[in-house]
Amino acid sequence: MNPSVLPPPPLPSLPIQPTFPAAAHRRIAIAIDLSDESAYAIRWAVQNYLRAGDAVVLLHVRPTSVLYGADWGSITPNSKNKCENDSNNESQQEIDKELNILTTRKANTLAQPLVDAKIPFKIHVVKDRDMKERLCLEVERLGLSAVIMGSRGFGGTRGRLGLGLGS
Repeated sequence: MNPSVLPPPPLPSLPIQPTFPAAAHRRIAIAIDLSDESAYAIRWAVQNYLRAGDAVVLLHVRPTSVLYGADWGSITPNSKNKCENDSNNESQQEIDKELNILTTRKANTLAQPLVDAKIPFKIHVVKDRDMKERLCLEVERLGLSAVIMGSRGFGGTRGRLGLGLGS
């Protein structure tokens, strides 16, 4: 073979991307606070991020003035007597029941883009005094791949004007 006439080297090729098996779902949470920004976050996720096979959790942390713990239930500060506690518990349970109904109704309304796109979802509502901490704990506990959050109306303009969180 003549060294001056060599066959051209093979062209480099990109490795073929593996296709994910049907069982390899991503677990995606969309943090919602039942606001217009939450509705936008859901629409954005459907249009730009979610894909077939994703498991979606709408995660809502409902604020409360009662301290909650993982193992001890609720602890109401300054409990005085049993009779007063019983009437307070009944009225608090009634309020909680109504809030649960309203929260579920609003979350289902916000989830309409997921329904339209035929993306299965679950609504996960938890209560805590420290909403940021509870959100982080739930993300870890549920083993989520990603979390999508709205801006709660604190966009770039408000941040530049010094009107951000804590102002």
